[in-house]
Amino acid sequence: MALIIHFTPKGMDEKKYAEVLRRLQAAGAGAPAGRLHHTCYGDKKGLLVTDVFDTQANFEAFGKVLVPILMEMGVDVGRPEPIEVHNIIRG
Repeated sequence: MALIIHFTPKGMDEKKYAEVLRRLQAAGAGAPAGRLHHTCYGDKKGLLVTDVFDTQANFEAFGKVLVPILMEMGVDVGRPEPIEVHNIIRG
C-alpha cells in the first residue's frame, strides 16, 4: 500500500534543499526505489516536503540515506508523518 510522507523539517531553506538534492544524487539516491512523487513547497526560508512511496520498506531504505545527509547539514527532519494512501489519480 502506498504512503504519503509529509516532512516538516527545521532549517531547510532553498540553498540547503538544493544541496540535499545534490548529495542524494551523488549517493545514488536522487530517484530512490519506490518513490512515486516528490514535492517541495512553502516559504524559501522554511521549505516543506511531501513524498509518496509505494511501500514502507522503500521509504525506510531511502531514509537511511537521507537522514544522515540532513543531519550533516544541520537540518532537523522532525517526525515524518506517514499516511496510507487510499487512491491516486494522475493527470
